[in-house]
Amino acid sequence: MKIAIAGLGRMGMQISRKLSENGHDVIAHNRSKDKIDEAVTYGATAAYEKSDVIAAFGSDPVLLWIMIPAEVIDAQLDEWLTLVPKGSIIIDGGNSDYRLTAERAKKVALAGSELLDSGTSGGVWGYQNGFCMMIGGNQTAFETVEPVFKTLAEPEGAYCRFGESGAGQFVKMVHNAIEYGMMQSLAEGYRMLKEGPYAEVDLAEAGDVWQHHSVITSWLNELTRDALRTDPELSEFDGIVAENGETRWTLEVAKQLNISMPAIQAAFDVRIASQQGQTNFATKIVSAQRKGFGGHAANMAELKATGQILNTAQSSEGGPLV
Repeated sequence: MKIAIAGLGRMGMQISRKLSENGHDVIAHNRSKDKIDEAVTYGATAAYEKSDVIAAFGSDPVLLWIMIPAEVIDAQLDEWLTLVPKGSIIIDGGNSDYRLTAERAKKVALAGSELLDSGTSGGVWGYQNGFCMMIGGNQTAFETVEPVFKTLAEPEGAYCRFGESGAGQFVKMVHNAIEYGMMQSLAEGYRMLKEGPYAEVDLAEAGDVWQHHSVITSWLNELTRDALRTDPELSEFDGIVAENGETRWTLEVAKQLNISMPAIQAAFDVRIASQQGQTNFATKIVSAQRKGFGGHAANMAELKATGQILNTAQSSEGGPLV
């Protein structure tokens, strides 16, 4: 299947590579040339300009997967809609706010095309292990693109269409909120081991024991164990933890629906507090987990160097965190 990938960051590059190496005809586009050139080494066709993407499809409708941050999706979508022919299918694979996705889908429909949303998980290991994709949008469009989802899910990932526009990103948003709570719980437990009454406890060994069919056996625990085995003091991490929006949105929706989420709220507020200097061994562990599954920055210096931005240090209630 011919598909264009626009946005070749950590996830987009893996998606491009996995599809290219499994027989799909991938057209690779990115704002920086070096990423496009890298995708070409995996078998993709270069598209240095948006017009190159359109030309690659000839007179046929375009199948376009956009893998970019939520804060720039609207501007990019508007640009693409001036170029793609009617009958095209556009996939928003980023962590967009599902509440805005339905409106974007209407805009795409007015232009004669379809928008699918695909909340995508798997981190920097998706290429190797298979991605987990949570999809929303038109059923016929989904069935058209399904061979792509099926390839990306192999060998052990999964995909499912959960409903109309926004449903996929809604499920992914809740997934990320759960992730916050799980990460924080593990981090606090390991901190208790480290600062508890038994100084001889080896944290990595405890994690290894837990990873053998205990109730908390998990990929997050595996990543934590591996980080502690490499560096028991997690010296590269400063404990400042970014938050990317999804859990903030979950808490906003929960408040509107009068759904209590005390564990997720607390985990969210710990991240905001870390940005105000309230760091400890537990927040260093959360940073290590994030680097382990997503290749995220380990400290403030890396955040600045890579252009990643911390959200304003305020609670989900909208005011300063105290």
